[in-house]
Amino acid sequence: MSLIEPILTEFKLESANTRKALERVPENRFDWKPHEKSWTLVQLASHLAEIPVWLGSILETDEMDVTAQGDYQPFRAQDRQQLLDTFDRNVKQAVELMKKAPTEKLGKTWRIRSGDDVLWEAPRIGVIKSMLINHAIQHRGQLTVYLRLNDVPVPSIYGPSADEPGF
Repeated sequence: MSLIEPILTEFKLESANTRKALERVPENRFDWKPHEKSWTLVQLASHLAEIPVWLGSILETDEMDVTAQGDYQPFRAQDRQQLLDTFDRNVKQAVELMKKAPTEKLGKTWRIRSGDDVLWEAPRIGVIKSMLINHAIQHRGQLTVYLRLNDVPVPSIYGPSADEPGF
């Protein structure tokens, strides 16, 4: 078994679960947020749709400097279909990149910097697990709370939810 196979399997499972939550994002509540410091529903959902594209940077560069982001504008979906289409496209691209990732590259260090300061560094395989998979899981958890607070049925993720009692 290659080093990436278990990560790829987990990524596919978690992406399918994330899609179930994204499918329920109500367009008429895109601008809703639970607190003034929180992201809006569409910002949070759009962020989840965008996370898989980070894999390209993780595999193709040695680092990311957060002070050198230039004109970067985060994705903001205009409607639910665009949200889902973007997520699906980004997941598909990430899966293809993982399948082609050379094993020897996965153990090499990748880092996040802020100018001269190294904020975090780890082997790429750990970065993929943390920044792609775990990061998305954390935001998906936030999204399910947003759904609940808007009386949108919460999908079953790892087991039954109050709205989907069976598997």
